[in-house]
Amino acid sequence: MLTALSIANIVLIERLDLDFEGGLGVLTGETGAGKSILLDALGLALGMRADTGLVRQGADRAQVTASFAPPAPGTPLAALLAANDIALEPGEPLLIRRTLKADGGSRAFLNDQPCSAALLREVGGHLVEIHGQHDDRGLLAPAGHRALLDAYARADTGAVAAAHGAWRAAEEKLAAARAALDEAERDREWLEHCVAELQALAPQPGEEAELADARASMQKGERIAGDLATILEAFDGSEGGPALLRGAARRLDRLAGDHPLLAEALANLDRAIIDADEAEAKLHEASRAMEYDPERLEAAETRLFELRALARKHGCQPDELPQLALDLAARLDAIEGGGAGLAKLEAAVRETASAYTHAATALSNQRTKAAARLDAAVAGELAPLKLDAARFQTLVEPLPAERWGAEGMDRVEFLISTNPGAPFAPLARIASGGELSRFILALKVALAEEGGADTIIFDEIDRGVGGAVASAIGERLARLAGAGKQLLAVTHSPQVAAKGAAHFVIAKSSEGTVTRTGVRALDDAGRREEIARMLSGAEVTEEARAQAERLLEVV
Repeated sequence: MLTALSIANIVLIERLDLDFEGGLGVLTGETGAGKSILLDALGLALGMRADTGLVRQGADRAQVTASFAPPAPGTPLAALLAANDIALEPGEPLLIRRTLKADGGSRAFLNDQPCSAALLREVGGHLVEIHGQHDDRGLLAPAGHRALLDAYARADTGAVAAAHGAWRAAEEKLAAARAALDEAERDREWLEHCVAELQALAPQPGEEAELADARASMQKGERIAGDLATILEAFDGSEGGPALLRGAARRLDRLAGDHPLLAEALANLDRAIIDADEAEAKLHEASRAMEYDPERLEAAETRLFELRALARKHGCQPDELPQLALDLAARLDAIEGGGAGLAKLEAAVRETASAYTHAATALSNQRTKAAARLDAAVAGELAPLKLDAARFQTLVEPLPAERWGAEGMDRVEFLISTNPGAPFAPLARIASGGELSRFILALKVALAEEGGADTIIFDEIDRGVGGAVASAIGERLARLAGAGKQLLAVTHSPQVAAKGAAHFVIAKSSEGTVTRTGVRALDDAGRREEIARMLSGAEVTEEARAQAERLLEVV
């Protein structure tokens, strides 16, 4: 709730600091004293349009600072502040500051952190409700009526929201599966062709590298085949190099004992024979490996070219073809088994839809019963507020299926008929501003603690009424304030003023050509004098003072 308000250079207010408490606070003053200025200043702090006409003449800028009790953890306001990185120190107030330059431009701050006017308006909507002669916020907005009725009904809407989320999730899964299956069906012929083509070729991992190496080796073998044949001829037959080395070794073996050098020469010759044999074996092995076979080379090249062509066709590497074959075969299999998967998903949609309609129907029934109770509660408040002919109706009507949502299957709107036989119409269409304010008061009293901001301001709700009706308005304001709300009422009625727990008087003063508006809190004696003034007019009489005393005693 609002705990303090500081205003500087707003129209006729030069400097003003006010402290507020809970309960009903009333603001009074003579006509033209500037009560609307106070509300305009608070509205500026709450994010309303920054009009340079609010800046006091001669000042370069205006400023308003409003202090509110910190929001409780877990409330929508606390979540909104956290989502926008507005720090809240434990136990510290929430400070809103708005500055407005005389030449245009404004700045807004939440706990001294710069913020947008839009965020300020959103935060302000959680903090304060203003109901006045031409106010179009709060209870007049049908968008909020459903939430107010649910709060009045103590309805647990979480089950419906959860059921709706489950239903939508099941529908999304089914839609995704159908889309995937439709895409696969469109590609069936292509898949069948590709799978058959890949299975016929049967590519193997690493096959391309093996074929490329074999092809290169055979191509080299074709070029060096003649040289290899000539070299191998030097090793073959009795006249070949190895045969001649062996013959020489046999002869030398008989002579090796005659001299040490001959023995060494024999050893060298033996090693040469071994090396020659190994060289011959490797030459034959290389000849076989590089043997040029036109048919074998053509087969290797054909296989290699087929692998590479198929890889280009699918935009992949040849070594990726085996996995591609498996993937495409799996997609083809999925088409065949897709019907069974869809059947399960369709069953899930039916089950979640049934769960949602069951929960939403229960919520609809709860709303309908609560609407009847609310209608009766509001009706009980109308006659004392001089709205005898008015009728109130909480409309709960089903929405078309395409508009069902997390909030249920209903549209909720508060309607009123102000004259006998007149049709019901939305609250905002009521012609009389004072009548509208009183009706909103009746509705707020009926709703009591359910929903809405903690601070509620009624601007001249008692315009055009007096006597018993004004007293009834005051009683209801006090009752609403006693339900855990903070109410501020701008009033011309002494009956309403007498009901206040706190009383502020707004007065205008002049010094030469300078006019100022001031606000001060009244003590008990000051309250009696101000209420007497409201009763008697320009000159306060003893009779008025006595009547003021009686009004205060009634409280």
